[in-house]
Amino acid sequence: MKNPLEGSVIRRVMVGTDRSETADQTVQWAAGLADRYDAELFIVQVIVPKYPSATEFGESEQTSAVAANNDLAHFARQIAGERGHALVVINADPALAIVHAAEQEAIDVLVVGNLGMAGRKEFLLGNIPNRISHNAHCTVIIVNAAHSADERAPHSVRASLSNDEIPSFKPRLVARATHIAAVMAKHGLTELFSQSDPDISIRRQQARRLRGALEELGPIFSKLGQVLSTRPDLLPIEYIEELVLLQSRVPPMTESEVVRVSEQELGVPWEDVFKSFDPNPLAAGTIAQVHRATLETGDRVVVKVQRPTARADIEQDLALFEMFAEKVGKRPALNQVINMEDVFKHLSTSLHRELDFRQEANNIERMRTVLADYDRLAVPSIHWDLSTSRLLVMEEIQGIPIKQAPAGPERIQAARQLLESYYKQIIVDGFFHADPHPGNLMWWKDCIYFLDFGMVGAVGADLREHLLLMLMALWQEDAGFLTDVTLMMTNAVNSNDFDVAQFQSEIGEVMAKYRAASLAEMQIGPLLQEMSTVSLRHGVPLPASLTLATKALAQVQLATAELDPTLDPYDVAGKYLMRLMVKRIGAALNPKTFVYQSQKLKVRTLRVIEALENLVGVRPGGPKLVVNFKANSLENIVRHTGRRLALGLTAAASILTSGLTTMSTAVAEWVPVTFGAVAGLLTLGLVIDLLRGR
Repeated sequence: MKNPLEGSVIRRVMVGTDRSETADQTVQWAAGLADRYDAELFIVQVIVPKYPSATEFGESEQTSAVAANNDLAHFARQIAGERGHALVVINADPALAIVHAAEQEAIDVLVVGNLGMAGRKEFLLGNIPNRISHNAHCTVIIVNAAHSADERAPHSVRASLSNDEIPSFKPRLVARATHIAAVMAKHGLTELFSQSDPDISIRRQQARRLRGALEELGPIFSKLGQVLSTRPDLLPIEYIEELVLLQSRVPPMTESEVVRVSEQELGVPWEDVFKSFDPNPLAAGTIAQVHRATLETGDRVVVKVQRPTARADIEQDLALFEMFAEKVGKRPALNQVINMEDVFKHLSTSLHRELDFRQEANNIERMRTVLADYDRLAVPSIHWDLSTSRLLVMEEIQGIPIKQAPAGPERIQAARQLLESYYKQIIVDGFFHADPHPGNLMWWKDCIYFLDFGMVGAVGADLREHLLLMLMALWQEDAGFLTDVTLMMTNAVNSNDFDVAQFQSEIGEVMAKYRAASLAEMQIGPLLQEMSTVSLRHGVPLPASLTLATKALAQVQLATAELDPTLDPYDVAGKYLMRLMVKRIGAALNPKTFVYQSQKLKVRTLRVIEALENLVGVRPGGPKLVVNFKANSLENIVRHTGRRLALGLTAAASILTSGLTTMSTAVAEWVPVTFGAVAGLLTLGLVIDLLRGR
C-alpha cells in the first residue's frame, strides 16, 4: 500500500505521552518519524487536575507540572536532540488538550498511542485516540503501542501500525499438553483412565478430584466441565453433581481490550456509537464479559463483548482434547465411565455455538415468537445494526430479581404463564431456554424477562409426542402407561434382558412420592429428573435433549414456586394439555386436514394389510411365512379384520366429528347431522359384518 505521507511536507511532529512504558514506545516511534523527515518533535503530556487551581492543593499541582515540564524537556532532548521540545498541560480533558496544543504549535502530524493514556475519569476517555482523530485538523497517526516494536512506515492516516490487530493463533500444544498431564497426575486422575471402579464412593472421590483439576487448568477447562454438567447421559451422576459446582475465576478484561474488540466489530470509532459506558462489568465469563452502556440515541443497553483470545484458547484446548480422545478414548475401562467420542462432539458443538453471538441473537428472536401469546413474559430487543459474531448489543432490562416482584395479580399471572410457557416451549415448539435460573429471570414492567440465551435446548417432533404422553400419564397417575412411554423414548421396548416389572415398580414409586408431596414440593421437573436417574440405573438413559429439558423445567418450577407458592404444577400441566388436545382436534376438523388425514389412514391401513399378505405368501414375490396351518384361513381373517378396522375407525371419527360440530356455533346445522348419519350407517355396516362372520 502506498504511504499517504509520501510527498507531504512534514516540519512538525507532535506525540502525546503520560510517561508510561507503552507511551514512551510511541514517543520513540514518533521520534523515528520526525528524524526521517528532519522535522521538529513536540512531546506533550497532559496532567488531569484533581483540585481547583485556586486552592492550596491546586497550586501544588501547578508546581508539579513545572517540574514535570523540566523532566519532559530533558527526555525530549535525549530523544530528538535540538529538534526536541516539551509541553506539559493541565487539563481535565486529555484529548482536547492535545488537539489544542497541536493547533497552537501548527503541527503537521500528530502521533498518539492506543494504550497508556492515564488520568481517565470515565471509560469512554480510554478511547482518546479516536477523539483526537475526530477533532484534530492535522494528520493523525494511531500507533498500536502493544506492538510498536514493529516499526513500519505508516500506511494509513487513521490505523494501527501493527501487522495484525488480532494476534495469529499458534497454539503451543506440547507445552500445554505437558501442563495438563502434570495437573492430572497431581490430582491422582491417572487411574480414572486405566480402570473403572463400581464403588460409588470411590467414583465420587474421582469426580471431586476431576473438578479440582479442571479448576486448576483454568477458565477454558472449567467451561468444558460446566458444559458437560448438563449431560447426565454422557457422564455418571457422581461426576455431574461435582461438575455443577465448577467455578470459572476469570479476571475482567481491560478497558483497552473492550475498546479494541468493540471497534473491530463496529467498524467505526467507539464514541460514534456510545454516549457512555460503565467500566465495571456486570459479569465476566470465560468467553465474554457484559457491560452497561448508553447509545448516542439515549437508549440504555447492555453490551456483550467477546474476549480477544477466547476463540484461540478454546480451539487450542479442544485440539488437545481431541488428541486425548483419540489416544485413550477407546480404552474399555474408560468407556465404562465416559464415551469420549460423544463428549468431544458435544463440547465442540456447544463451545463453537457460544463463540458466535449471532446464534444467541437468533435464539432471542425465536423465543420472542414462542412467547407471543403470553403478555407477562418477554425478552430483550436486539440492536441488530450493532451486533456481530463477537459483539452483542441488547436492550437493558432495568428490573429486579423475580423474587422481589411486588405482590399482586400480575405476579400470580406471570407465575402461571412462566410455567405454562415451558410446557409450550418443550412440547409444542421444541425450543426452550435451557438455563432459567433466578439470575436469568428479571421482573420489569410487570413482566418476567428471560436473559442470557447462550444455552438453549431443542426437542424433536417424535420426542415431543412422547413427552406429551408422559405428562398425561403423570397427570392421570398411570404408572403402567408412563413406563411404556418411557421405554418407547429410550428404544428399549425390544430389549430381551430388560426387567420391565422392576422398572415399572421404581417408576411407580417415584410418581407416588411426588404426587403425595405437599403443594410446595409438587414439582414435575424434579420428578422427571428422578425418572431419568432410574432410567440410567437400568441402562436405558433418556434422550439428551429430554434430560436438558427436565433440568430446565426443574429450575423454572423453583422460580414459579417463589412467585406463587400456591400454584399446582400438575393443574397447570393438565389444563394446558387439555387445551392443546382440543386445539389439535379443532385443527383436525378442518375439511382439508380431515380429508388428508383420512387418506393417510387409508394408505397406512392398506400397507398393513399388504405387509401381512406378503408375510403369509398371498402376494407373489414377497417373503413367505412357513407355517403348519392353512394360509387361506389366515388370509380371510386378515381381510375381514382390516375391513372391520377401517369401518370402526371411520365410524368413530364420524361420531367424534358430529359431537364436536354440534357444540360449535360457527358450523351449519346440517354438518353434525350428516356426520351422525354417516356414523350410524358405518356402525350398522360393522354390526352386519360381525354377525355375518360368526
